[in-house]
Amino acid sequence: MFYRILSFTSLFILIFALVLIGTLGWWLLAPVRQLRQVLERLANRDFRPVILQHPIGFFRRTSANVRRISELLQRQDQRIADEGFSSRAILGSMVEGVMIVDAGERIRLINDALARMVEFPHSPINRSILEVFLNSELRQAVEATLRLGTARSAQIHHRLSGSGVTKVFEVYSSALNPHSGRGSAGAVVVFHDVTQLKALEAVRREFVANVSHEFRTPLAIIGGYVETLLDGALEDRVMLEQSLRVMDRHCHRLNFLIEDLLTISRMENRGTDLEWRSINVQETLARVIEQLAPAIEERGAGIELDFPAEAILIEADARRLEQVALNLLTNALRYGATTDNQVKVSGRLMGNWMELRFSDNGPGIPMEDQPHIFERFYRVHKDRSRDAGGTGLGLSIVKHIAMAHGGEVALVSEPGHGATFIVRLPARCSKV
Repeated sequence: MFYRILSFTSLFILIFALVLIGTLGWWLLAPVRQLRQVLERLANRDFRPVILQHPIGFFRRTSANVRRISELLQRQDQRIADEGFSSRAILGSMVEGVMIVDAGERIRLINDALARMVEFPHSPINRSILEVFLNSELRQAVEATLRLGTARSAQIHHRLSGSGVTKVFEVYSSALNPHSGRGSAGAVVVFHDVTQLKALEAVRREFVANVSHEFRTPLAIIGGYVETLLDGALEDRVMLEQSLRVMDRHCHRLNFLIEDLLTISRMENRGTDLEWRSINVQETLARVIEQLAPAIEERGAGIELDFPAEAILIEADARRLEQVALNLLTNALRYGATTDNQVKVSGRLMGNWMELRFSDNGPGIPMEDQPHIFERFYRVHKDRSRDAGGTGLGLSIVKHIAMAHGGEVALVSEPGHGATFIVRLPARCSKV
């Protein structure tokens, strides 16, 4: 009996000891589990405030350290977010393209402006400069910046993969965190799109060259005849009259050239020098045809008007619209069919637009010339144009007048089947 009581007592003590040890172990391990959960949360970038409290000194100090780490990480994360937001706002608001590369010449960041400029077919991030741009000059400029830590500039031509258009960029490369004597940790590359500026410079150079050429020819002819007369031809009545007629013709050509240049200059200032009023298009065309009657009769040409039965009023500058009709009809008479020249002028309303068509039955315009037909001084038949007295500015004037009115011009021509010039003008029209 005694041994049985002893056994029960020992069993009870053992069970109690196990329960006590388990409770004590759970109490001691609870902060460890809580600490593990908090560290997992911090590892997952959840930096909310940490609350860890335990009476034991070791865990109390550890809890305080974890709280401080959490606060530091939270402040660091907020600072990074603020800096990132500021950087994105600054880069996003820039009209220049910006690219950041690392020391290995790999692209780490681009802004939206550069993405629009270059139209990357694939993301350039983490790719090399040479791989993305295929341009050795750009790569050399960036490489020099990374190696020496100094700014570099270059002008590059980049062909867009989608449209095939070639753009010109002024590129400036600056060191990022330069290290004296040890190169740079990266570079900031700024792109300025100067394509349009370069195109305008080319147009200006071509315009100056064309004007010089157009003036040089009649002046040289006039100068030659003056020298001939001074050398004794004044006594030759026939030579004198011939020389004066040629000089008079080329003086008129110079006057026409100057007038056309002044007209284009004025028309380039859109909306200026226009006297807006309601005009009757048919009456305007009738005046132009009457003015060209001698040329029409000389060439035996026929003029056909195809308009609605009622007259059409349009808000425009009467003098400029008359100039458009005069230039296009003169063009059709000069370069239309050499025999049985037929010119048709038609008009119609298309919504808010008045469309005027000037058609001839001439040889048409070669396809390769059509994209350039409205350019200044462009001639399809250069020798024939000069012989006919054209300045090469008539169609360009038509385009500028239409644009000044808020309209546009177009050409429809099939070689061998005539040409049709279309002038579209905004029409606030009414019937009379």
